[in-house]
Amino acid sequence: MSNHRAVIILAAGHGSRMKSKLPKVLHEVGGRSMFDWLVALARDIGAQRIAAIVGTQTPMVKSRAVDLLGGGGVAVQEPQLGTGHATGFAKDIMDGFDGDVLVVFADSPLITKETIEQVFAVLQDGAAVAVVGFEPDEPGAYGRLVEDEHGNLQRIVEAKDASDAELAIRLCNSGVVAVNSRLLFSLLAEVKNDNANGEYYLTDIIAIARNRGLTAKAIRATPEEVLGVNSRVELAKAEQVFQSRSREQALENGVCLLAPDSVHFTFDTVLDADVVVEPNVVFGPGVIVKSGAIIRAFSHLEGARIDEDVVIGPYARIRPGTRVKGGAKVGNFVEIKKSTIREGAKVSHLSYIGDADVGANANIGAGTITCNYDGFDKYNTQIGDGAFIGSNSSLVAPVKIGDGAFVGSGSVITKDVSADGLAVARGRQKELTNWANEFRNKKGNS
Repeated sequence: MSNHRAVIILAAGHGSRMKSKLPKVLHEVGGRSMFDWLVALARDIGAQRIAAIVGTQTPMVKSRAVDLLGGGGVAVQEPQLGTGHATGFAKDIMDGFDGDVLVVFADSPLITKETIEQVFAVLQDGAAVAVVGFEPDEPGAYGRLVEDEHGNLQRIVEAKDASDAELAIRLCNSGVVAVNSRLLFSLLAEVKNDNANGEYYLTDIIAIARNRGLTAKAIRATPEEVLGVNSRVELAKAEQVFQSRSREQALENGVCLLAPDSVHFTFDTVLDADVVVEPNVVFGPGVIVKSGAIIRAFSHLEGARIDEDVVIGPYARIRPGTRVKGGAKVGNFVEIKKSTIREGAKVSHLSYIGDADVGANANIGAGTITCNYDGFDKYNTQIGDGAFIGSNSSLVAPVKIGDGAFVGSGSVITKDVSADGLAVARGRQKELTNWANEFRNKKGNS
């Protein structure tokens, strides 16, 4: 038996119930579009071929599919006559492939690798067809998976066609199917559209396979895994499931979440053991936090690496392209963008650091900003090791502050400052003795 794998992703629907200009499958769960989730799953299970079936009314989906899979991995279903019809459009993409083929829906982003491995294991054990089932609290209108006494799947019965005994079955159909490639398109060729909707249903291949004397099996997934997202409400539910999974995994990995339900993760958040995360922290895409770091409350991080024993926040915003190295501190109401904060440096409060390199053990005073944008281009600021930048200073890039240099508070620095130098760029203070008293007397007598 072949261990080769292929995946067909059905993504032709627009999803009008989402009430959005954005096609349904491009809406995000955990910071990644649902379509991207299924492509990532296909790659994670080692699929040698991936096919995406898209519709003519969603050019954005086709464009994304081509970006990820190349034009040779995308087929357009037109007209749209059901899931069996859609799957048939993958025939040319799968031409010459010998292995097992998984058919999944692009609006079900939560199915796990572990469940898919069970599906393929069933095929490797000799089943011709494997179906993913689940047991919801309320089976309702779901199709029922009817098994015999040996655990073989006999048929799938739609709820409206089911007997009372069949309606009592709790095992329901998710629509996810796997078939050996030698059979898939042969079975699809026998699928008819003699139903109320006039559509070709992928699930009909179960009965066709059974009529040929072949074995079908059902494996069990959790209801959350096979949640199909068709509305904003279901999108919010999927996000909730993803966040719950991520928080539980972080805790199991040794991360300290002081208020787990308030922390927001994305699909690629990486937190090492012994990271401490306070309440109401948001991790956007591309964040890595190393052991011993503390992320204080109400901070937002995206596209950043936070090294060992760093303290971030509270109320800090760390933007893409930032690296904060070991032992550094980024304090409250500080924004950092595309900058390196080196070992032991401190940017403690009320500052903006953009397109900058802050040297080891440098101290950035409150209210300091790097003026990195002239309305057309961005420029870099270099702050040397051990430099001291006084409060309320503006560093107009491109500019370099040397190692050990001091910048006086309130300065606007437009030229390089030499190592160990002192730069002060502000108006000289002038005092008019007794001016205030004379002013008040004048106003009071007017």
